[in-house]
Amino acid sequence: MLDPDPPFRPVRRREGYLPLEDLGLIGDGTTTALVGLDGSIGWLCLPRFDSEPLLCGLLDHTRGGHFTLTVEDLREARQRYEPDTAVLVTELRGPTGTVRITDALALRAGADLSDDAGGSRAELVRSAQVLDGTVRLRAELLPRGGAQTRLLGSGVEVQAPRRPDLRLHLRSNRPLAGLHTVHDLRQGDRLDLVLSWGRIHRHHRFDAEAMLRETADAWRRWMRNCRYSGPEEPLVRRSAITLKLCDDWVNGSLVAAPTSSLPAPIGGVRNWDYRYTWIRDAAFTVFALRRIGFAGEADAFLGWVLDVFEQSRRLRIMYSLGGDPVPEEIQDAELEGYRRSAPVRWGNGAADQRQHDVYGEVLDCAYQWLHSGGEIQPALWSGLAELADTAVNAWRQPDQGIWEVRSAGRVFTYSAGLCQVALDRAAAIGERLGLPGQVGTWRAAARELSQLIVDRSWNEDAQSLGEHLDGSGGLDASLLALPLRRVLPADHPRMVATTATVAERLSAGDGLLYRYLHDHSPDGLPGDEGAFVLCSFWLVENLVLQGRIDQAGKLYASLCGRASPLGLLPEQIDPSTGAFMGNFPQAFSHIGVIAAGVSLARATGEMTA
Repeated sequence: MLDPDPPFRPVRRREGYLPLEDLGLIGDGTTTALVGLDGSIGWLCLPRFDSEPLLCGLLDHTRGGHFTLTVEDLREARQRYEPDTAVLVTELRGPTGTVRITDALALRAGADLSDDAGGSRAELVRSAQVLDGTVRLRAELLPRGGAQTRLLGSGVEVQAPRRPDLRLHLRSNRPLAGLHTVHDLRQGDRLDLVLSWGRIHRHHRFDAEAMLRETADAWRRWMRNCRYSGPEEPLVRRSAITLKLCDDWVNGSLVAAPTSSLPAPIGGVRNWDYRYTWIRDAAFTVFALRRIGFAGEADAFLGWVLDVFEQSRRLRIMYSLGGDPVPEEIQDAELEGYRRSAPVRWGNGAADQRQHDVYGEVLDCAYQWLHSGGEIQPALWSGLAELADTAVNAWRQPDQGIWEVRSAGRVFTYSAGLCQVALDRAAAIGERLGLPGQVGTWRAAARELSQLIVDRSWNEDAQSLGEHLDGSGGLDASLLALPLRRVLPADHPRMVATTATVAERLSAGDGLLYRYLHDHSPDGLPGDEGAFVLCSFWLVENLVLQGRIDQAGKLYASLCGRASPLGLLPEQIDPSTGAFMGNFPQAFSHIGVIAAGVSLARATGEMTA
């Protein structure tokens, strides 16, 4: 349960870095920032999620840049969100007083977050107020690569040599002599700072309080759409906001995570750039959001997927937020990486991998689009039918699979399962609308492929479906997703056995699961990794579908209890310490919170819609 009045706690650092658990996320539908428990902002990409970071102290605390607002001799701190908003409150306690900092990426007055239009003001608001005693407050803005400044109107014009495309302006309600200032304040005093990267506000009414209020109001209006009543309701509501923060509101796309190169594990090389949109995320995201009342966001993402599919000359597994190819993967040798975990990467080399599950993802999106009232135009259907024709045989060929292994391809059971999804959904669309195509062939192939998965991938010794379609390889937690995509019934005896085997043999302890074991399923990269959070939520849903409600409820509560004090979850968790690993916060993990919560709530009668 999220604590609305969390206790103060010491600020911890290791190798100069805050734990990921001590970071809060703010955003405006075009970008996000991460605010630390110590009042520092060490991550801000401008003007968009996938732009080069202006601030990336998260990946190099000495050279990456930061925007820090903190008290001297900081003793302890705490963070919380304003209820049902992405407005973050950080309280810092020093030896002589306490200050409250309120942070937000500002939204326009009256912004409608349900509309597919931008609400961003292109402004970061940081407002500090002394709650008691006296404090010496230090404010410092240091972009990566340094900056030149000149006084301009009520603030400072900032020129960052690495980012000549940005017009930066820092304003304040108090005099600023530069980008590093110290302010001696007493109870009731305020320091308001606004960083702008759009137009320069030389003569503009400065009212940080109004900007924060209007931003909070916009978030609360949006959250009135939430229709969830069930276990862990505060965390489900927070997960909805977190997904909205990962959403590109204008395009309708969704970043897998708003960060890059956060390692899993610390010191390893499994550091990837997740600031792009995976087609794979689409169906899971849409299904989760629609179930709790956010049909507009679900439809926007569905429409985006179908648009990029129809416009793309080549079907890809991921795209930029605007639907273009993802930049080539490069390593940034100037940055040491989070807790010295090099390399830092920009772009993603998996973008051109062969992954057969993409056929099922696109056709499942089309199926959901149709059921939400969308139309399937002839040009779109022509491409979808071609995908289905390809899926008839594609599953026979090796690919890199859902986990994007960087080794030789294999014939993965999950990939075959999603080819079955492609065939099933194409047949259903064709039958419903009377469209041209090999509907009978697709339907028969879908039935045959489901049976083939049950028969051929079964490993009698392991008492489980296998990672590979011939039953070989190790165990793979992605098999838990097959019932969720309606490839196999969750209560099929072999699926029940698979669930039990995966839960036992991929267990990382206390309900956490590895997605696979590297000794048995080599993926072409050195080292191991942590427990993959989404897999445990898949286990919850399987237990619900198998009627094991009490067990599912206990596991769900345990998993939700691992969220940060702010209700955020990473990609992975270190099972030995509980520490967060990998990119943060991870959209997939919050999708799991919502989907598993809804499954439990419906099974227990707490939700009926």
